[in-house]
Amino acid sequence: MRPAALELTDQEAEQAAWAGRKRTVDVGGLQLAYVEIAGSGRPLLLVHGFTDTSRSFSLLAPHLPGHRLIMPDLRGHGGSQAGEGCGVGDFAGDIAGLIRRLRLNRPIVVGHSLGGIVSIALAAQYPELIGGLVILASTLKPDFGSDHQLIDGVAALRDPISPSDPFYDWWHACQPGVPRTFLAGLAKDASAIPAARWRAVFEEIRRTDLTAAAQAVQVPTLIIAGGRDPLFGEAHQRAMAQALAGSHLVWAQDCGHNPHWEDPAFVAKAIAGMFPAA
Repeated sequence: MRPAALELTDQEAEQAAWAGRKRTVDVGGLQLAYVEIAGSGRPLLLVHGFTDTSRSFSLLAPHLPGHRLIMPDLRGHGGSQAGEGCGVGDFAGDIAGLIRRLRLNRPIVVGHSLGGIVSIALAAQYPELIGGLVILASTLKPDFGSDHQLIDGVAALRDPISPSDPFYDWWHACQPGVPRTFLAGLAKDASAIPAARWRAVFEEIRRTDLTAAAQAVQVPTLIIAGGRDPLFGEAHQRAMAQALAGSHLVWAQDCGHNPHWEDPAFVAKAIAGMFPAA
């Protein structure tokens, strides 16, 4: 086993190099950034959550050897251009365009939080493009109450947002053991998004209700839920499992809203178990 100090150095190097691994592609006149890891079989297309980037899957990727991985930055996040709209339909349309542009053959789409919402909308609107779904710590209808901590936290942000803003202690909260260099990279990426865009995207998320759209999803679907998720708890997960025909729900019992950071080995095993690499 390598010394812990060397492991930390490796993680620091991985996170520092992440942005440099991105490629860009024109999708409908919008430049979208993505990271690709070579592999075989049906690709996995991994869609990150609100204010994250493709970096969100950098801890999960090593646990999925053999899979071809495509990890885009959503419009207005990371290295991708913002464009004009910032609704769930805009994000889903971009991902559909990316699938076509890269000629991906019915990939398995893995979506975390907002990425899960986008993935369900994608599957409902573009059923011919995807071969399966993995919905990670997400929901059909966010339904945040007027006193929700996230509402107050987003409203309080002011430009320039500092990567050391105390808000990130709550927004990126997870179990001990998640590398600090990884969390620092996420905070830096999120802080590059103007506060006005945070609020605009968040308002679009708050208005989302995919309860009816979910009835149109016909692909195999795996739902991975965090047993301690403070945003989308058991009621959200049960409603999703009921609405998505034939879906399979598994619980990362000791995880919060970010199981792919907190227990990437568990998440990878669940994905590979349902969608093995060829």
